[in-house]
Amino acid sequence: MFDFTNQIVVVTGASGNLGSAVARRFLAAGARLALVDHDDEGLRAAFADLAAAPEHLLLGGVDLTDEAATRQMVSRVIEQFSRIDVLANTVGGFRAGDPLHETPLETFDFMLALNARTAFILGRAVVPVMLRQGSGKIIHTAAPAGQQGRKNSAAYSASKAAVIRLTESMAAELKASGINVNCILPGTIDTPQNREAMPNADFSKWVAPEDLADVFLFLASDAARAVHGAAVPVLGLT
Repeated sequence: MFDFTNQIVVVTGASGNLGSAVARRFLAAGARLALVDHDDEGLRAAFADLAAAPEHLLLGGVDLTDEAATRQMVSRVIEQFSRIDVLANTVGGFRAGDPLHETPLETFDFMLALNARTAFILGRAVVPVMLRQGSGKIIHTAAPAGQQGRKNSAAYSASKAAVIRLTESMAAELKASGINVNCILPGTIDTPQNREAMPNADFSKWVAPEDLADVFLFLASDAARAVHGAAVPVLGLT
């Protein structure tokens, strides 16, 4: 459907359920991949077929909450490929279950760091590269909870709201420079972990990682050239 032949695509959180699906979709579309993850062992296990391929790059052990480590990662990508055409940022996590007044401060800090700080730092590192090129696509991963606060998930909702606002601000700043910035809002993703956590749910209503990956490819394609600052819900049948 989409052709990314010889485009340089950075996928963060690449060893996760969503990240690996996004990476495989871009690979099938001809992209050259820079796959980034905090879990080096997991990354190399998930993409053993690409580990020795000179047209791709696996960067494990990268803490994207750390600005120096993130800038070093971007420098390594530029050293190998000279450019970044797409940043597909799938990094994120979920912690909830308590009302705000019973939520540990550590949970709030963790959610902001994992979901929002990473998006902020990645923007600071990647945007200058795209500005020099005069082009680029950035897709972050937010959540429906970022659009409306929900019971017993204040820290998570606030962190995902921050991702949406960052996306909108970046889009307003960059759209005149040939750079598109958007985010997706996944519903419940059909993963082994979610099936184990919610065994009585109707899995057929959840959204498959591969379906989310297709939306990443759309937003990274020329077909989405006029889309700026969108928060795209991808909810499956929920």
